[in-house]
Amino acid sequence: MSTLTAIKSAIHIPWANEFPQMRFRNFEGPADYPGIVQVIQKCMQADQIKNVITLQDLETFFKHLNNCDPYRDLLLVENETRLLAYLRMDWQEQSTGERIYRWILNVAPEVRKNGLEPRMLQYAETHLRKIAMDHPNGSGKFFEMGVDEKEIDKKSLLEDADYQPDRYFFEMSRDLKDPMPEAPMADGIQVRPAKPEHYRSIWNALDDAFQDHWGHREHTEKDYQGWINNRWFQPHLWKVAWEGDEVVGTVLSYIDEIENETFHRKRGYTEDICVRRLWRRRGIARSLLVQSMQEFKDMGMEETALGVDTQNPNGALRLYLGVGYHRERCHIVYRKGLTP
Repeated sequence: MSTLTAIKSAIHIPWANEFPQMRFRNFEGPADYPGIVQVIQKCMQADQIKNVITLQDLETFFKHLNNCDPYRDLLLVENETRLLAYLRMDWQEQSTGERIYRWILNVAPEVRKNGLEPRMLQYAETHLRKIAMDHPNGSGKFFEMGVDEKEIDKKSLLEDADYQPDRYFFEMSRDLKDPMPEAPMADGIQVRPAKPEHYRSIWNALDDAFQDHWGHREHTEKDYQGWINNRWFQPHLWKVAWEGDEVVGTVLSYIDEIENETFHRKRGYTEDICVRRLWRRRGIARSLLVQSMQEFKDMGMEETALGVDTQNPNGALRLYLGVGYHRERCHIVYRKGLTP
């Protein structure tokens, strides 16, 4: 990095002198991706979170950001040799009219508990308040951050700053050696292979089905492009239910080969499980889910997994328990009212 670039990207922060060995700066472009990935991976390993993020994943994600300018809405912390912390901020207007101001923080384990995290929280809130000043109040404004239950440091940070748990999500898994339950498909409903000409219809059906779910917001073209361009987009594994020309329900399964190799497991994910309103209570989701599990079993997978909002208004948690899934871990979304 040239001296001129370093001067341009450095950020003046009043409390920076509390951390004399650290430098605070803006995002400088794709050259920062490897350092960000390394920090996130180190944090997941330290917190015993069995997920994987690759350089390609991050590149795809950054290409399709909504309401986030990485050159303005990121704060990076480094020493002379490596990146130490990564803070990203964005906002969204939800279908309820609420405006949510979100921040994601990853601090390398070796520099935690030295006062850096509370200062970065302070930075995030100050930055997001400035953005919120240009937005009407609508149905309320809230800071939001999600944490895994194993991220003890983050939970303590948020609770000390008066954030409150607002929603709980379970990651659930199921052993495919267990017997498959009976799950016939409803009369008049067909399951067909997903073809490229169907992708938009499937995407629109997802948006329609999730209208009444917590945290829903209107989808954008960037969302769609991010969806079709990530490595979890595997239409050959999907189960899509149709009635005539209408997509009525989905289970958009995928296999994360990198994750399976890293953690020495054979897992398939059954995600984006939904049925549109007019077709609910007919056993469609249960049938699609069991068909997906059976296909994974036939492929040699040993387990399946999914995520669920524990307060889902349509009984999703009850459905998944009923076909043999069990709680593996919990993700907690914390919120705090945004005040001037």
